[in-house]
Amino acid sequence: MALIDRPSGPNRVEMDSLGERTVPRGALYGAATSRGLENFPLAVRTVADEPRLIQAFGAVKKAAALTNMELDVLSTETGEAICQACDELLNGAHREWFPTHMLEGSGGTTTNMNVNEVIANRALQILGRMPGDYDSVHPNDHVNKGQSTNDAYPTALKLAALTLSDEAIAALGHLAAVLGEKANAFGGILRLGRTCLQDAQPMTLGQAFEGYTTLVARAAARLGEVRSTLLTVPLGGTAIGTGLGAADGFRERVLGHLSEITGRNIRAPASSFDAMQNLDDVARLSSETQVAAASLAKIGRDLIILSSGPNGGLAEVTLPALQPGSSIMPGKVNPVMPMAIVQTHFAITGNHTCVAMAAEDGMLEINHYEPVIASRLFDSLRLLAESAMLFADKCIADLQADRAQCKAHLDNSYALASALIPRLGYVAVSRLVKQCSAEDRRFVDLVCDSGLLSREQVEPLLQETVQRFGPKA
Repeated sequence: MALIDRPSGPNRVEMDSLGERTVPRGALYGAATSRGLENFPLAVRTVADEPRLIQAFGAVKKAAALTNMELDVLSTETGEAICQACDELLNGAHREWFPTHMLEGSGGTTTNMNVNEVIANRALQILGRMPGDYDSVHPNDHVNKGQSTNDAYPTALKLAALTLSDEAIAALGHLAAVLGEKANAFGGILRLGRTCLQDAQPMTLGQAFEGYTTLVARAAARLGEVRSTLLTVPLGGTAIGTGLGAADGFRERVLGHLSEITGRNIRAPASSFDAMQNLDDVARLSSETQVAAASLAKIGRDLIILSSGPNGGLAEVTLPALQPGSSIMPGKVNPVMPMAIVQTHFAITGNHTCVAMAAEDGMLEINHYEPVIASRLFDSLRLLAESAMLFADKCIADLQADRAQCKAHLDNSYALASALIPRLGYVAVSRLVKQCSAEDRRFVDLVCDSGLLSREQVEPLLQETVQRFGPKA
C-alpha cells in the first residue's frame, strides 16, 4: 500500500519511489508535493496564489477522467469521484492544499503532482476512504492517466492565461471607454499641441484624448488576436508528442470534453511535436501584454506633464487628489496614479524579458521552464488588468481640464502662425514670428495690431484649423 497508517500521531506516512515521506494527516497533498516544498523554497507566490491555474488544472483533469471512463480504462466509480473533486477545484475550493512554489524545477512536475494528489485524496474522501489510501484512487495511475506533466502543465498554463487575458482585455476596454468620454467632453477646448516638447500647432484637448482612446482600444484588440492562439493545446501528446501513455482516441475525446468544460473551442495542434517543444505563442501573448502596458505608460507620462505645476508647470489638466504628495512640502499633491502606471510598465517589461528568455531556452522535446513563464506571464496579465481599471476609475474618470490655462498657453505661443500660412505664405509668417521674438510680444497681439486679423476672427480661425479631424466641439 502507498499509505503507512500511524493513527496515533498528527501525520501520515506515504511511500513513493524514493522512500517514505511524512505528510500532515489531514492534508490533501501527498509525498510529491512534500518533496517539492523541501526542494524549491524559491518564491513568495505559490500555486495557491494562482487560482486561475488551479481551475485550469481542474478542467484538464476532469476532461481526462471523462475521456478515460468513455474509453473504459477508468472505472465509473473512480472517474466520477475524480470529476467531483475537479468540480470543487473549478469552483475555487481547496486552494489551501496547493503550497507548491510557482518556481519549481522539472518543467512543472511538482505542480502537476500537487494537483494529482489533491484530486486523488479528495476523491478518496468522497468515496469514504482515507487520504493516502492510493490503492483506490492513485495520483499517477488514475488522476494522471493519459497525461504527463509535459502536456498537462502547458495546457493548464494556456487555459489560465486565456482567462487572465479576458480580464485584461475587459479592463482595457473599460479604460478606452472612459478615455472616449473625455475625448468627447474636451472636444471644444483649444490647446497648444507640442512636438519634441516644443510649441507646435493648435489642436483640441479632445483630439489628444481621441489618440489615447484609439491606442488603448488597439492594444485590447491586439491582445485578443494573439490570445486566440492559446486555444491550441498539447494535451494528449503525453511526454514528447507521440501520445504514448494515452489510450487510442484519447486526444480527440479529451479536447472535446475540455472545450465543453471551459466553454472555449480548444483545438489540437497541427504538429504535436511542435506543441510540446515550443511556447512562442505564449511569448507573443507576453509581448502584446508588454506593448499594452507601454501604451498605458505613454498616456501616464503625458498626464504627468500636462498636470505639472500647478504654478510652475503646464497645469492644463487637473488629476484627482488621491493622497498627500510629500512628507515635508505642505499641500503638495503628486500624480500618483500615472506614476504607478509607468512603474507597472517597468515591471511588466521585466516579466516579458524573463518569459522571452525562458521560451527560447526550451531544449529538445519540451520546454523545461514553464513554471517561470507561468509565474511572470500571470503576474503581467494581472498587473495590466488591475492597472487599467485603476487608471480608468481613479484617474481618468475624474480628470478635469483647465480651459483657460489651455487657451493661455495657445495664445502665448506661435501656434497661430501655421494657420496663417495659407493666407500670408510661409516667408511672411516667418517674419512675423521673428518680429514677435525680437519685440517680446504675443504673436496673436502682433497679428491683430497689424490689422491682418481682428480679434473676433482669431478663435474661429483656430477652430476651423483644428476641427478637420477628431472630436468636435
